[in-house]
Amino acid sequence: MALNMDIYTKDLELTDRIKEYATKKVGKLDRFLSEIGECRVDLAYAKTARNASDRFIAQVTIRGKGFILRSEERADSIYAAIDATVDKMTRQIERFKGKHWRKRAPEVAEVAQLMPTEDIDEDEEPVIVRRKTFTLTPMDEQEALEQLLLLGHEDFFVFYNAETSKVNVLYRRRDGTYGLIDPIVG
Repeated sequence: MALNMDIYTKDLELTDRIKEYATKKVGKLDRFLSEIGECRVDLAYAKTARNASDRFIAQVTIRGKGFILRSEERADSIYAAIDATVDKMTRQIERFKGKHWRKRAPEVAEVAQLMPTEDIDEDEEPVIVRRKTFTLTPMDEQEALEQLLLLGHEDFFVFYNAETSKVNVLYRRRDGTYGLIDPIVG
């Protein structure tokens, strides 16, 4: 089965060589996890990076029924960044499969990724610049914590709590512990 892959670039020309290399390397991920439904590869060049060895950025996001995994790496060449990202994704897939396939196949929600906004002047009205929708799949609190760690989204994770039948937000506290927001409609 061929992996359905979309490649996007930012401040970087997508040459045939780069496209072929990324397709070859990222295409091998379906060997490790056959349930991948969609794969997105983002390649970028950050000319303002502090370190010259961190200018090329590769990010891979894979989605399947009930899961989403993402990895991002930076390097001094786009090829090295792709290699590092694929290696990191392979480790995430192994960890994901090891934790979940032993007991049962998971049903995991996709995460709303909020982009950092630039500073807003006090005179200007705040504007919503991006909206994102995602499917909430029922899971317990432990599965939500594991998914937060697997995705690399260390700040928060929105999920549908199967035990309480409510939408909850799991977040990382400053002291390294985790908190759970359990809203009540008033």
